[in-house]
Amino acid sequence: MEHRLSKRVEGKLGLLVYKRGMPVATGQIRDASKRGLFIATDYTDVQLNQTLELEFRFPDKQETQFRRLKAHVVRKSDNGLGVDFEGVENDGFTVSSLMQWLKKHYRPMSHFPVRRQAY
Repeated sequence: MEHRLSKRVEGKLGLLVYKRGMPVATGQIRDASKRGLFIATDYTDVQLNQTLELEFRFPDKQETQFRRLKAHVVRKSDNGLGVDFEGVENDGFTVSSLMQWLKKHYRPMSHFPVRRQAY
């Protein structure tokens, strides 16, 4: 059983992964909490505890500004990366805005819709 210090919010939001100031990969946020994120990506050239920057933009808002967060890699898997915000400087407003956006825009599907074939 997992013991988390903050509640996770599922969602989907594309982002860019930066390492040492250079964009190195794309990914998609799959879930988030006030403490970190899970990013679906095929990027593997990263070490545990390495600091990355994550850049994203809320697609439905009338803004062109990209937002950035710093995070440490705490988990690597075939499906992506788990990152933690602890110990790095981040704007709390950006983390809160991300959580609110994910809560508002995530639509879980419990089934796959059936498509009717045209005859």
